[in-house]
Amino acid sequence: MIGPMVGGWLLSHYWWGSVFLINLPIGIAGLIAAALLVPNSRAPESGRLDPAGALLSVTAVASVLWAVIEGPDRGWTSPAVLAAFSAGALLLTAFVAWQRRAVSPMLPLRIFRHRALASGDLLVLLGAFALIGTLFVAVQHFQFVLGYSAGQTGVRLGPAALALLVAGPLAGVLAPRLGMRTVSAAGLALLSGSAAVLATTGPGDGYGRALVSMLLLGAGAGFVITVTSDAIVGSLPEKDLGVGSATNSAAIQLGAATGVAVMGSLLSDRYRSGLDDLSAPVPQSLLESAKESLGTALALAERIPGEAGTAFADAARRAFVDGMGPAMFAGAGVTAAGLLLAFVLAPSRNADATGIPHQKDSS
Repeated sequence: MIGPMVGGWLLSHYWWGSVFLINLPIGIAGLIAAALLVPNSRAPESGRLDPAGALLSVTAVASVLWAVIEGPDRGWTSPAVLAAFSAGALLLTAFVAWQRRAVSPMLPLRIFRHRALASGDLLVLLGAFALIGTLFVAVQHFQFVLGYSAGQTGVRLGPAALALLVAGPLAGVLAPRLGMRTVSAAGLALLSGSAAVLATTGPGDGYGRALVSMLLLGAGAGFVITVTSDAIVGSLPEKDLGVGSATNSAAIQLGAATGVAVMGSLLSDRYRSGLDDLSAPVPQSLLESAKESLGTALALAERIPGEAGTAFADAARRAFVDGMGPAMFAGAGVTAAGLLLAFVLAPSRNADATGIPHQKDSS
């Protein structure tokens, strides 16, 4: 959450490469802190590397994400997209089969017998889907529709960061009292509300409506990420803590990548359709370039003289806002489904790590 704020400030004062170089001192500080502060730990039994499992997992995810990203351009029923989806499904099946028979699997499937881990990974994946997908859309909305600079956009993302900083510790306090199920469901409901607010935003709405979405977004993310991460790590024996923590990180990254791919594709698809329906006379070559992104369309509009350029820019902004509808409703739908899954799959407050309720001693 702090990254976009700092990145916006850097872009307002320095050249674009600064948003990457800032990671060097942060990374060095992290290495030093890890060496000096983090206690050492090692599993009693260390397994061997699983390069085949790693390759299968990476190619499976990459195939599906490529298909989702290329769908709007090539068509969802094009041979290339369908082949990529099929390849992803086959590779995922092969990955699971390999993990079952490998002597030292990268991802021992037995850990998913722990209900808190299995449900936590699923719920945090859905939460990250909405969180990062919403931020991806919101940043463009702030800059290109509302007209804020990169630095101003970063500041307006700040309420989400503040809400997350409050909600994260609060979730840690509430989870022992209410349980993972209730707290994660509340977080997913907040994320769903955040996406719904942006989904129903109109071209004339200002930052006030977006502020409500940012506050809901940060609070929901704080609830979901904190309680699921605690549940995942807390459900495992010491020898599985490394792989359990890795599944948590992988679920967040996969959810984030999928959220950007799916919500970005839906936004792009509707945005391009909106430009196709444009009634103003615009050269076809310019229109095709404008379909690349709203930023490109606004830059091209500046080259069109007079009121025609202003009208084209306004039409492009309307097409973008129209595209926010299906993109954000997808995020709202995914997190709403996650809310239901939380009540069905997540263990109750008085259950152990496998989801079996504790029995009271009758003696």
